[in-house]
Amino acid sequence: MAIHNIHDAKSNLSRLLEQAAAGEVVVIAKAGKPIAKLVAYDAPEPREAKRIGFMLDLVVPEDFDELDNEVTNLFEGKV
Repeated sequence: MAIHNIHDAKSNLSRLLEQAAAGEVVVIAKAGKPIAKLVAYDAPEPREAKRIGFMLDLVVPEDFDELDNEVTNLFEGKV
């Protein structure tokens, strides 16, 4: 674990970022007291969109517009 003062860290930020990306932990200190830790960013794996609900296999029929009248009639009691 490398410890660098703030001035050194500002002067060599690119090099320190490369070290962190390589897996090294870099500590930045002020007056010898550690105040920050520079580590590689470990991004979480993107999750696949999860479908919820009880009608997961529902498919909208191609003649949906024609069914609209049928559904409307059912709701209005015109069966």
